[in-house]
Amino acid sequence: MSEFTVGDTDFLLDGRPVRLLSGALHYFRVHEAQWGHRLAMLRAMGLNCVETYVPWNLHEPGPGRPKDVEALGRFLDAAREAGLWAIVRPGPYICAEWENGGLPHWVTGELGASARTRDERFLAHVERWFGALLPGIADRQIDRGGPVIMVQVENEYGSYGSDAAYLERLAELVRASGITVPLFTSDGPEDHMLTGGSLPGVLATVNFGSHAREAFETLREHRPEGPLMCMEFWCGWFDHWGGEHVVRDAGDAAEALREILECGASVNLYMAHGGTSFGGWAGANRGGGALHEGPLEPDVTSYDYDAPIDEYGRPTEKFRRFREVLAEYADGPLPEPPPAPPGLAADTDARLTGWAPLDVVLDTLGGPEVAAPVPPTFEELGVDRGLVRYSVTVPGPRQPYPLTARGLRDLAVVYVDGERAGVLAEGDERLKEPVAGHARVELWVESLGRVNYGPRSGEPKGITGGLLHERQFLHDVRARGLRLDALEDVGPVPFGELPGDGAPGLYRGTVEVRGAGDARLELPGWTRGFAWINGFCLGRYWSVGPQHSLYVPGPVLREGVNEVWVLETEEAAPEGIRLRPVQEAAAPAVAPESP
Repeated sequence: MSEFTVGDTDFLLDGRPVRLLSGALHYFRVHEAQWGHRLAMLRAMGLNCVETYVPWNLHEPGPGRPKDVEALGRFLDAAREAGLWAIVRPGPYICAEWENGGLPHWVTGELGASARTRDERFLAHVERWFGALLPGIADRQIDRGGPVIMVQVENEYGSYGSDAAYLERLAELVRASGITVPLFTSDGPEDHMLTGGSLPGVLATVNFGSHAREAFETLREHRPEGPLMCMEFWCGWFDHWGGEHVVRDAGDAAEALREILECGASVNLYMAHGGTSFGGWAGANRGGGALHEGPLEPDVTSYDYDAPIDEYGRPTEKFRRFREVLAEYADGPLPEPPPAPPGLAADTDARLTGWAPLDVVLDTLGGPEVAAPVPPTFEELGVDRGLVRYSVTVPGPRQPYPLTARGLRDLAVVYVDGERAGVLAEGDERLKEPVAGHARVELWVESLGRVNYGPRSGEPKGITGGLLHERQFLHDVRARGLRLDALEDVGPVPFGELPGDGAPGLYRGTVEVRGAGDARLELPGWTRGFAWINGFCLGRYWSVGPQHSLYVPGPVLREGVNEVWVLETEEAAPEGIRLRPVQEAAAPAVAPESP
């Protein structure tokens, strides 16, 4: 069996120096039937290793309720078959522009700021989770014939906290679960991040997008010995709803990669292939500068990341430039890229056949209704991704006063006595028209993704500060949640005829396919919601852009009739749904030198 170790200056495989040329590829953002193709693309680019996070919240939707934890093992087996080593980053926090940074909503809802600390309640949850996850990683370590060569402790902890005892406990938990390969941490190349996020005796790596020599000089000030590695070379970046599409020039990125390698360092391309945040799992950031305390910036469904392998698995100009650089460090000729996956043969329109209003969908698939003096949060209702309907009575008679949803996170469509009265958002939480009593008010609140980075990560969703009529709190609030995963089976929903006014609700229809393959789903004229094909949730769509279609992996489609479901939260255009073949994207709008 092989042994992978950390030397004074190099990584060592059976005592021989090796350079890690790795690429990030998240198994949970790629359809499993396409893992082999994407891994072969990494090999063809010149990489010898693949890196992946593990999202805790995906695999434990409720306490002690594991869900397909074995997926990681299947991916690691696929990496070994592709001839790649593997780096695993199990968290418990991962960032990754993923809902809540990978932490389950039921953990952060219970613990708040005590998550990601030595708090024994948090560590008890982590210990149980690691007990389910880590044995599958241990069984696939390189000294047992598997591909795993390194495992990360936490993730960029120095950007968040300084609880050294917490990091030490995590490392102990990892080792106690049978992990014998080298452990590592990764942080920004800044003093406070490296002092807060690194551990004695554990390899420290750094994350950056440019200026490699300066970054490694800072690392050497903290760690005079050990291999140099950029664990996240940010060769692209991600997009926010309502923002511009972000790209990085391929030539600039290739030169930055060359500089890393000229320093004698190892590298992990973040991302080599980004994929897609299917299932509504995209996270969010807080803007407002370095403190990350500003307005919510929800992430789009696509995680293309302007990576060298695009969302559809195709090589880009950046792929070609990186391949040229990496070829100089290869042991021999690089393999050719595998053939592209099949694509949809031709445009085809969907035909909608039924509709159910949101109230009916909630009554059929929603959780129990809760009565409380103040609005319960999504976390208190057990909702990770989805909607919550809050209902309250404005007593009367009384004159019109402003109605405010304090601490709203994130959007609310408001109805007064059954009539739509407006849309509220964080920072714009007061209805434009005052409300007189007696009146019945409903607020359909949608989470746009929990924050995945910074001090506001883990913050609750819903109406978090109460409902105000003028300065008076409205009590006796009723709330009911609709989780996205409840829509995996819409069979019980009583669908009726299509509405004539594009009303919100759940739409059902079919699309007939001849020549199934990778495709894009377009919904022109629709406002905001989620789409499914054959029960597979493609993710959120939103007319604000910059994303204007949803990726449909070829394995999701079948020849002949395919089921389509669309949950629209504001206003629909029932005739405007179509499948289209994958095509080249439009020219990018923004090209920063470094994200």
